[in-house]
Amino acid sequence: MLKVIAGHKGSGKTARLVDSMNTHALQEDANMVCLERGGRLLHQVHHAIRLIDVSDYPVQGALQLIGFIAGIYSRDFDLSHLYIDSLTKVVGVRDPDELAGFLGNLAAFSEGRFDVTVTYSADPDSLPEAIRRYC
Repeated sequence: MLKVIAGHKGSGKTARLVDSMNTHALQEDANMVCLERGGRLLHQVHHAIRLIDVSDYPVQGALQLIGFIAGIYSRDFDLSHLYIDSLTKVVGVRDPDELAGFLGNLAAFSEGRFDVTVTYSADPDSLPEAIRRYC
């Protein structure tokens, strides 16, 4: 299952994401990974959550990020949940159509394997249907 938390900058998307991560970390025997750019969540998330700053790796663009996520899954086949904070920063793409393609590929790859929750800074009403269906 793929879920997108969309909203304007400053609308509390990351706070909702952190709350969700920390709740899952306490309630489930889960293996969770959070991708971000910049390391700003380090002191906000439960220690059981593996936090990865993608800027530490040579990942550029949607296709490489899917490969990176596949690599994470191949190492942690018991991955239960993947979080991505600030989708456009992590993917390095701002075009909504390209992001919709990335989300479709991610949904297809993760289906039956692990759940995904993503934050996306955008007006939810202006999103293309290909993204809005995940909101």
